[in-house]
Amino acid sequence: MQDALLRLRYRYWPDHLLGEILSKRWTETAIPVIVLLIITILLSRAIPGFLSVGGLADTGRQAGEIGFIVLGMALVVIVGGIDLSVGSMFALCDFCALFCLNVLNWPVPAVIVATLACGAALGAVNGLLIGYLRLRAFITTLITLIIYRSAYDLLLFDYSNTIAAAFPDFPSWNFVGGGVVAGVPSVVLVYIVVAVFGHVFLTRLRPGWHVTAIGGSRRSAYNSGIPVRRTIALCYTASGVLTSIGALFFAARLGTVGGDVGVGLEVTVLTATVLGGISLGGGKGSVAKALVGTLIVLFVINGLTTLSVSGGVNRMVLAGVLLVAATIDIRWLKNRTRIISKVYVSPTYHGLAPAASTAPGSGPFAQNDRLRDVTLIGLGRIEAPEDVILDRNDNLYAGSRHGDIMRFLAPDYQEMEVFAHIGGQPLGMAFDRKDNLYVCIGGMGLYRITPERKVEKVTDETNRSLYSVNDDSRLRLADDLDIADDGRIFFSEATIRYEMDEWPVDGLEARGNGRIICYDPNNGTTRTVLRGLKFPNGICIASDGQSILFAETFGCSIKRYWFDGPKTGKVETVIDNLPGYPDNINLASDGNYWLAMVGMRSPALDLAWKMPGFRKRMGKRVPIDEWLFPNINTGCVIKFNERGEVLDSLWDLRGVNHPMITSMREHRGYLYLGGIANNRIGRYKLEGADPGFVQYDRRWGKSK
Repeated sequence: MQDALLRLRYRYWPDHLLGEILSKRWTETAIPVIVLLIITILLSRAIPGFLSVGGLADTGRQAGEIGFIVLGMALVVIVGGIDLSVGSMFALCDFCALFCLNVLNWPVPAVIVATLACGAALGAVNGLLIGYLRLRAFITTLITLIIYRSAYDLLLFDYSNTIAAAFPDFPSWNFVGGGVVAGVPSVVLVYIVVAVFGHVFLTRLRPGWHVTAIGGSRRSAYNSGIPVRRTIALCYTASGVLTSIGALFFAARLGTVGGDVGVGLEVTVLTATVLGGISLGGGKGSVAKALVGTLIVLFVINGLTTLSVSGGVNRMVLAGVLLVAATIDIRWLKNRTRIISKVYVSPTYHGLAPAASTAPGSGPFAQNDRLRDVTLIGLGRIEAPEDVILDRNDNLYAGSRHGDIMRFLAPDYQEMEVFAHIGGQPLGMAFDRKDNLYVCIGGMGLYRITPERKVEKVTDETNRSLYSVNDDSRLRLADDLDIADDGRIFFSEATIRYEMDEWPVDGLEARGNGRIICYDPNNGTTRTVLRGLKFPNGICIASDGQSILFAETFGCSIKRYWFDGPKTGKVETVIDNLPGYPDNINLASDGNYWLAMVGMRSPALDLAWKMPGFRKRMGKRVPIDEWLFPNINTGCVIKFNERGEVLDSLWDLRGVNHPMITSMREHRGYLYLGGIANNRIGRYKLEGADPGFVQYDRRWGKSK
């Protein structure tokens, strides 16, 4: 009864979903969005017509003008700086636009270019001082604020009357200031275009990643080869350009160069930036956050103005909101991270079938020491050969943790060479009929090495499941594979939540985070065919050519999935009481299958699988190298058939030659052994095996 309640509690209580939701970047904006909704509701109730079409159009124009400046400030803050001179730059750019139009009588296109150039020049001054001369951003922009404002006041004294006396009548200029397209103000349309580009820039383009990296850690970014000084300078220049765009629309809408233009604007913009959730510490931020912050500030200002609150009180309220926002920003980010660390890794109840006996004389699993006399290949010259395979010329291939595919040349396998360098940890491997070697690379996906040793990416993504909180389209831990007769490649992905070096955490959870994926070279598509598996691992095409056998490592079971034929989509259990944790599966010369055991079960760990709370505490309080683990010091390989009958077993009880066996291949009467924790490959002579059988490709059968 207790086990049943535990199973129900950990299956249906969505604590792990809370961790996945909070880990999404958009949750960083959760509080600003809630604040925006509350302010909107309150003001709509207090002010009649606050959300009318006309009111929203006016708000949209103001939001666009200030929004450009907020985008520039956001970019500067993300890169790790601050710009207090935006108000003075805004005033100078406003003056530049009206001076060129009213005094110099330039055409509108030239006015636009001149205003943008003015903003770029003003921003470049900040960029030069802060980026290249490495002056402190706060002090530097405070000084330029004073200088730019002084320059504006001097120019205003000389030309304010001339500008005010002019009444230019340019339809294009009027459209910039007050034009609409399908009821949408022109400034809003331009803002949308710039905002979309900004989003793509920050999230999809390499320069945008550089900006975020510099804001996160300037020294680390420099050590990584990122041009830190140039990037910072360009961010301040871009801030000046964005400020000039806002000033351009402002000038076209109001046509004024009064003494209060831009006064206090830096407080408004900085408040909007922080309210949107952009961290003042740098390294975090988005266009969406900047937009939310802009709307909050504008709604507050417009609401207070409509309620006849004086400008001084407005600025005091904004300053108070800025203080509160900074406090919430720090507390929310800190507590959000703390909550994620508590709930993201969420073990579940995992009851295993009783393990088959391995006592001497107890049956096919009975312990022996038949692997004690294996021949060692490449001892000390290769690291982490997780899988091994042989080609039609009897050469032996294995991956290494350094990201290489190593080849040992037949017949004695003493000469070793780097066959190809991939860069990630090679796991499962398989040859196709054209001698292409397909390899699953942990953290990278499925790759192909041609006979000419050219490395090609086959696929690194699949279809995203509609109900998944995490984006599971990217391949995190492609594991093992086999190739069907029609060329389709079926491969396992052990987990969709964790990376290559985090797989023990997936085992700690024991949730169904794994899946089986099919890549079809005939049309280049990749799709997930089976989900919810507990660390799926080895894969082998069954004898009917319509199904696969796959190992579910943490389920201690072998299952069968039909991808073709009358049973398409069906899954059945072949073995569910293995005494260890299964890994790779490969064909034997007699039509049966070899299975590697990556570790052996123990009563203590079997009990811990049924105690999620214990495993969660263990994961938080105990170093990972002291967790309860399977017995990886004993090597074991078994032979079984498709009916689930275990026919034979090979053990290395002392773990001297081959502990933690992760793969094996039968080839010309020998069994070749690989292990991800080993520094050698084993070669074991099989008694009575067919010496003509080659484990190169199941469709080739025996060599000719």
